[in-house]
Amino acid sequence: MTKTTPKSGLRALDRLSASLASAESLAPVLTEKHAIIPLPSRATLATIIEELKSVLFPGYFGNATFNRQSLAEDISSKLQKIQALLAGEVYRGMAFSCAGETYDPAALRQVAYDKTYAFTDTLPQIRAALYTDAQAAYEGDPAATSIGETIFCYPSLITMIHHRIAHRLYELEVPIIPRMISEAAHSVTGIDIHPGASIGESFFIDHGTGVVIGETCIIGKNCRLYQGVTLGALSFAKNPDGSLVKGIARHPILEDDVTVYAGASILGRITIGKGSVIGGNVWLTHSVAPGSRIVQNTARQKPGDNLMGKTQEGK
Repeated sequence: MTKTTPKSGLRALDRLSASLASAESLAPVLTEKHAIIPLPSRATLATIIEELKSVLFPGYFGNATFNRQSLAEDISSKLQKIQALLAGEVYRGMAFSCAGETYDPAALRQVAYDKTYAFTDTLPQIRAALYTDAQAAYEGDPAATSIGETIFCYPSLITMIHHRIAHRLYELEVPIIPRMISEAAHSVTGIDIHPGASIGESFFIDHGTGVVIGETCIIGKNCRLYQGVTLGALSFAKNPDGSLVKGIARHPILEDDVTVYAGASILGRITIGKGSVIGGNVWLTHSVAPGSRIVQNTARQKPGDNLMGKTQEGK
């Protein structure tokens, strides 16, 4: 038997719906321009990322098999699709960021295409950087059986594919889209990297879950982090009205060849010198010189001890 809503219930729903749809209720979260130009689509961005992954690493993502004879033609076809979809999402993102301002839609769309083309022109450099990340994962993890395995399976590589794409769009001053791309990886891997973070080649996050890397972090080449590491801000400067000051450098700098072990928190605009090793669960708020070995007071290393550990043979 089908149940019907009493008239009093319908009237209550009508009042509730009218309240939720009122201009006064929507004003803080939605502008008229948002209603005219749709917001960026998470589903479309997911499609773009999958297509980009298949262009950057054919065979690993997308179709499992491909024909080398027609690979260039296939990539060209994918790039056309990527450019069309991405330009549309960049346009939506720019319109979103311009809400409440006057702008020329045609001019904005042209800017979106220009930024999209500037991005796709750097895909060879993005692939080259990602290969060094895959190689670093293979060389840094004894459990890895091949570079291909790290590309296909490792959360570090999934995250870095998203990050290097998002960071390039961030550099091109594309609003909101880079953050959406980064958060898509965050939700899958548990690794939270702001698209503004600058990360050098040969970067590897072992295990990965719980890693946080802030917006203004600068990480050099050949650095390695373990799970639970935070590269964050120590405090937040505020304006006279109490709002947070935006755009200031507030996160750490890691020079080349730095290793940070599980659970360590490195906070503030400090510098970790080249070749330093930061031990597990360390809380660090001051800069350290190149070649430093920082461990907890309760578990100091003995002179001559190797933080990398010993084999069963004691070597």
